[in-house]
Amino acid sequence: MPPTATRERTPYSVAARELLRDTLLDGARDLLMDRSWAEVTMNDVATAAGVSRQTLYSEFGSRADFAQAFVLRESEMFLAAVEAAVNAHLDDPAAALSAAFDVFLTAAEEHPLIRAVVSGEGTADSLLPFITTQGKPVVQTASDRLATVMRKGWPQVSESEAVLLADCLVRLAISYAALPSASKGVTGASVTTVLEPYVERIVGDAS
Repeated sequence: MPPTATRERTPYSVAARELLRDTLLDGARDLLMDRSWAEVTMNDVATAAGVSRQTLYSEFGSRADFAQAFVLRESEMFLAAVEAAVNAHLDDPAAALSAAFDVFLTAAEEHPLIRAVVSGEGTADSLLPFITTQGKPVVQTASDRLATVMRKGWPQVSESEAVLLADCLVRLAISYAALPSASKGVTGASVTTVLEPYVERIVGDAS
């Protein structure tokens, strides 16, 4: 009989730390549903997660470190949703573009990270710098990830064309996220109407 395959186990200490971090970040996410980042204290986060304030600081070091970790975690989840929207419509590039933008528009109204950025913009304690200036900007990361998805799904598209389209889509979406009132009546389909000629030219017949 062939040997039974064994599943690699995650060490308890690693699993426990991941659970702690996720619980703390989830706590912040819940708090940001109805308040700005400036209104959320580290004590609030610890209480929401059911741990001590010292445990929170022992894990993340500072409020800034925690904010950066939160932005990175939420951005990763958000980008995964955008990628899934594109991959679900690879046979129809226009539909893929529309679906991706609809993810952005939904986030502009519902995602706690976007809500926190908008509500705290211009204040001393804001999450905006963690998206735009501190570390590698999330906007750049999103553009790179989207361009990679396009190149993988549509190999006939050149790197420069994919980068241009991805950057345009992300920056346009972020502008609506930052000014959600301006997005009333705007849908992925309406944005695609503007960008579709370029998409058709670089992608051609995806089928």
